[in-house]
Amino acid sequence: MNSTASFAAIARPLLLASTAALAASAAPAFAQDNAIPAEASDVAGGQGVSDTPNTDARAIFTPEAFARFAPRSAADMARQVPGFSIREGDGARGLGAADTNVLINGRRISGKSNGPVEALGRIPVEEVVRLELVDGASLDIGGLSGQVLNVVTARSGGISGTFRYAPQIRTSGTPPRLLEGRVSFAGGGKKDEWTLSFENDSNRRGDEGPELAFDSAGTLIDTREEKANFATDAIGVSGSYSRIANNGNVLNLTGAVNGFIFREREISERSGIIDPVDRTRTLRGSEDEFNFEVGADYEFPVAGGRLKLIAYHRYEDSPTTSSVLTEFADGSAPQGILFTRDADEGETIARGEFNFGAFGGDLVVAVEGVKNFLDIEAALEERDGEGILQPVALVGANSRVEEDRAEATVTYSRPLADNLQLQTSLGAEYSRISQDGPVGQTRTFYRPKGSVALDWAAGDTVNLSGRIERVVGQLNFFDFIASVDLDENNTNVSNIALVPPQLWRFEMEANLGLGALGTLALRPFYEDVSDIVDLIPIEGGGQAPGNISSASRYGFEGDVTLLSDALGWKGTRFDAGFRLATSSVRDPLLAFSRNLSRFETEQIDFEIRHDFGSSNWANGVTAFWNDTAEDVRLDQIARRRETFGFAGYYVENKDVVGLVVRLAINNILDRTNKFDRTVFEDRASGAVEFVEDRDRRFGQIFTLEIEGTF
Repeated sequence: MNSTASFAAIARPLLLASTAALAASAAPAFAQDNAIPAEASDVAGGQGVSDTPNTDARAIFTPEAFARFAPRSAADMARQVPGFSIREGDGARGLGAADTNVLINGRRISGKSNGPVEALGRIPVEEVVRLELVDGASLDIGGLSGQVLNVVTARSGGISGTFRYAPQIRTSGTPPRLLEGRVSFAGGGKKDEWTLSFENDSNRRGDEGPELAFDSAGTLIDTREEKANFATDAIGVSGSYSRIANNGNVLNLTGAVNGFIFREREISERSGIIDPVDRTRTLRGSEDEFNFEVGADYEFPVAGGRLKLIAYHRYEDSPTTSSVLTEFADGSAPQGILFTRDADEGETIARGEFNFGAFGGDLVVAVEGVKNFLDIEAALEERDGEGILQPVALVGANSRVEEDRAEATVTYSRPLADNLQLQTSLGAEYSRISQDGPVGQTRTFYRPKGSVALDWAAGDTVNLSGRIERVVGQLNFFDFIASVDLDENNTNVSNIALVPPQLWRFEMEANLGLGALGTLALRPFYEDVSDIVDLIPIEGGGQAPGNISSASRYGFEGDVTLLSDALGWKGTRFDAGFRLATSSVRDPLLAFSRNLSRFETEQIDFEIRHDFGSSNWANGVTAFWNDTAEDVRLDQIARRRETFGFAGYYVENKDVVGLVVRLAINNILDRTNKFDRTVFEDRASGAVEFVEDRDRRFGQIFTLEIEGTF
């Protein structure tokens, strides 16, 4: 039995049995409400902040607990909470279910790319009152279970802020990164607060090394010396505004405007047996994106409850180009292809939530309407025998896809016992997906959704939570439309028959306190997916993303924090996150069971940090490793991977004229990027056309980080 099959045989019944056992442990008792109390959940701009901690929280952390790390923002504190990992979210469908496990003053923020995690980075440490780990099922927010971090803030008046500058150089010949940084401001008074941030998320990457090509017999047929550079700059302005009126009404506004600039160049010097003429292949790519999003919500009392009205809009314009040009040493006419595409996409959401007490708990009735669209214009040109670009037909590359969706849900939360919280949700959605063009069509779908979650404080140091959820997935509208990958010479045709995937998700979370030694969190999960999206053959020829009737994903993730103080060694902390998972889907061509394409199967990252006594000095070691499944197409199998371990070392001084300065060197193990690809004449028969094997080094990375507050 292979390792994947063995893991599946053990993990699947264990996950289902453990989830069922947790659900069976719920006794129908009644006790006090363990939700976040008023002093935590009704806070904005200092209004109503209490010095009394939330006694129902799993753990309370004051700013002093993080002093050794010299944090500059609330985000810095959140990342240091023992045994807790921020879930960044995976593009949740609409605004109905929370896709991050972070709240600010007990509330979600009506944003996606400019959501709560980004908002934490704009809050200076001086405004943080405390951080509370609470039970997700005790909240009136669908999608939350297990550990949820609530950051309680208060304004003290005036304007404060943070800044960061992080230049970087690499030894691989990549140009230096000189414009990475952010400046954030925060202000307000007793009843309101605002934040504003200016940022450039910049990166300069590159690698170089050989790529070898072999025929089906393993004979070397082509040698390529390659060098690639990638430059990105994401320049943006984001901010938020919150206000609590004298009557308790709450207003929240968020907004962001961003520009994304991307440039790619790969030069490949080639010589071989089949094509004996030396040649230079140049791949270029570019994107000049503009996007913005705005969100607003207003909460006020109505008919004995609280009504929250939410509006959100996002728009993005992304013109891209990709070209390949091959020039020959003997002066022959150049060969090449040019693919251009301009994509406009947007999302508009209107949502209402009515929260009121009923049946010994809290009820939230919510309705939501959403309109999504993607509009693409694309063109493909290929050089003729004289090296001149000529138009090439690409059917299905110019199209508009729209989705109109409405949903209604009811969420009920209540305590079943002093140490047991229940949250249930039931709902349904209607969606209409349409695509224009000569083969376009309009389809409608009705889908149920819902969840049951329990949070159980099993002991002073043990918290268990479980969740069973029916989820409707979000389609990627780009999958409907024909596209070309010039780097690997792949084409996806148009597929108008895509339907949204659905899944049953079973997940648990066990949080174990290890006393003075630290904390441990384990999260097993199992997902049974219908209509999973992977590459399939398309009627009429070609391949494209499409639906496969069933698939599964399962495994476990975890976080651990260990402290050396309990062992008599002061100042050392070990943090690690890990994942071991697998998936199963029936290959649409050969009908055998395999992993989903590009599924992350293994991952571990850790940091060992030591703070030197009462001095301002600290140092640490970081490391990361992951592995992903193969990328399977109908005519090829490819795999991107790296040699073992990406590791780094840093030294930090927490008070250089009031600044925190860190110097880091990464990739000290000289990790390299690897790419293997087998292209078949006929994958069904196993007839191989050629094989590629790439190994590129990217050298060491030196980063200087300077951070401060004002």
